[in-house]
Amino acid sequence: MSAAFPESPTALLQELIRIPSVNPDSVPDGEAPGEAACARYVGEILEALGARVVFEEVLPGRPNVIGRFPGGEGKPGLLFAPHLDTVSVAGMTIDPYGGEVSDCRIHGRGASDTKGTMAAMLWALHSLREELSTMPVAVAFVGLMGEEAGQPGSKHFARRHGGEFSFAIVGEPTSLETVHAHKGCLWHRLSTWGKSCHGSTPERGENAIRKLLPALEAVLAYLEEVLPSFSDPVLGNPTVSLGTLHGGSSPNIVPSSCEAFLDVRETPALFEFGGSGRLIREFLERSPWAGTVSLESLGDSQPLLTDPCCDGVQRLLSIGSKLTTAPWYCDAGRLAEGGIPSVACGPGSIAQAHTKDEYLSVADLEAGCDFYRRFLETYLS
Repeated sequence: MSAAFPESPTALLQELIRIPSVNPDSVPDGEAPGEAACARYVGEILEALGARVVFEEVLPGRPNVIGRFPGGEGKPGLLFAPHLDTVSVAGMTIDPYGGEVSDCRIHGRGASDTKGTMAAMLWALHSLREELSTMPVAVAFVGLMGEEAGQPGSKHFARRHGGEFSFAIVGEPTSLETVHAHKGCLWHRLSTWGKSCHGSTPERGENAIRKLLPALEAVLAYLEEVLPSFSDPVLGNPTVSLGTLHGGSSPNIVPSSCEAFLDVRETPALFEFGGSGRLIREFLERSPWAGTVSLESLGDSQPLLTDPCCDGVQRLLSIGSKLTTAPWYCDAGRLAEGGIPSVACGPGSIAQAHTKDEYLSVADLEAGCDFYRRFLETYLS
């Protein structure tokens, strides 16, 4: 049964916020609810708009929800693609699922990232529901699971449906600017092992922290030297950041293990070369630490570089959006990898995402509704 459509964009966003959809891959205790309930509600909303809805399970109990609107047969596809999941609610100072409105702001986890863009997209589709079938494009909506950790939802969708669409708008808070390019991201875990013993007799052990430190400094220095050679005229240089360093269990015990995580943001040139993992691996193989330091690369988010001259981008610019890039990454890179020219564009600021008091202003939400509606109207003129 289809859900009754909410009376306002604010009410719609409140309903979305009140459905917990924390990504379970980002919460190690296994208590995160996942996206299923949110997907079901979005499916009901899409049915209320007249869309044909299907659920595609990507991981157990974690589906993408897809709505296709009538009248699209034989037409190039236009896709609206926000994500269903949110980050953890740990440390929040407001009710994460309250959806409360105060000071003209709608509060709660996902209000900015990215249930606000989802609500604005759905409201724009609602406002033009009678005209969608007459457009020269096949309009579709997908609520993607898993964006906050590994992006399995957009990977799955791109593999199955990449050939169906000529343009996609991914829902992210960009202040309604059009993000046509972003770097990819890889995490690298460098690990060493030693032998524990009492801290009073360190000569009897093997200190894993001291084994890793010189190799880590050398790897960082090497990357900082070579990464500029993979510069991109739009995105600039790749970057590396030492994010964590963990080793040992007590000051009076010689540590038997140590690990560090590096966060590398990759340009298309670096990705095509084989990535930062190749650079680190080849450096270690010819270094004094070959066989001493273990390397594991995690994640493989794609760089995004969509041609700003493509039709969809030009339509966004024609209604007042500005072309920009982003230091973060999103599902647009995955969809583009699958052959769908994609951008990220939505109401609100990324500065509000993942915060302890996450919110989206009512004005920004309403501006997003108007913006997406005007974008759709470019296909009616």
